[in-house]
Amino acid sequence: MARYAIGDIQGCYHSLMHLLEQLEFQPGHDTLWLVGDLINRGTGSLAVLRWVFEHQSHVRVVLGNHDLHAIAVAHHIKPPHRFDTLSELLTATDGPALLQWLRQQPLMVLEEDFAMLHAGLYPQWTLAEARALAAEVEAVLQSPEYLGFLQQMYGNQPAAWHDDLTGIDRLRAITNAFTRMRLLDAEGVMEFSFKGELPDIPAGYMPWFLAPDRQSANTQKILFGHWSALGLYQGHGVIGLDTGCLWGRQLTAYALETGHISQVPLDLRDRPADLAGD
Repeated sequence: MARYAIGDIQGCYHSLMHLLEQLEFQPGHDTLWLVGDLINRGTGSLAVLRWVFEHQSHVRVVLGNHDLHAIAVAHHIKPPHRFDTLSELLTATDGPALLQWLRQQPLMVLEEDFAMLHAGLYPQWTLAEARALAAEVEAVLQSPEYLGFLQQMYGNQPAAWHDDLTGIDRLRAITNAFTRMRLLDAEGVMEFSFKGELPDIPAGYMPWFLAPDRQSANTQKILFGHWSALGLYQGHGVIGLDTGCLWGRQLTAYALETGHISQVPLDLRDRPADLAGD
């Protein structure tokens, strides 16, 4: 059985199908690990989510910020962004069932050889601690109280993690680390606005995976996405897989058993003509 981790799909259905064809992916034999942001901004969000739902027994998924945003928009908690491409999903007869299934997915997958999350892992967390903290948010998302959480999910504060955080502040900090974080400073304050390349990181900040004394270093390799300007990144015990397919670059797969990289270019049918933003 082969396992393949795939970077941010963001509704690029045709590109995904090309990549699976290249991999010769065999449902029932092989397994996909998807690093989050399955949907939004590409033209095929509904088709992507239908395909993943149909093959759910052979797919591992973690939630990304665009996935959470789609759930919030579907419940009228947040208005759509100008460049969202969710209308087909939100009006489909099976849309509610697909989004309900999506809401049941974890923030983190942890196995003996790999961990997977969407954006980042707070440096002071061990992998075991991170998995337990992810479970706190997952329990709320999967409960009847999920609407209350979604209504208070948005915001950048608190920007630093403290073990004594409670309530919505605790849940928001956990969610932001897993689904939005790229950078933080030496004091552990997360920065959410930067989306550029490594040489352009503002003074005083560092990528989360280069933080000194990161507790998740020298353990399982960590698969993540979210940072399209970073591109394919392998080093320091992490593998970044968001290679900006939506932005005209590639959709990337990493073979967990061999480390082999497979890529396909953007299928232009997947990109709306007026796309902008991140």
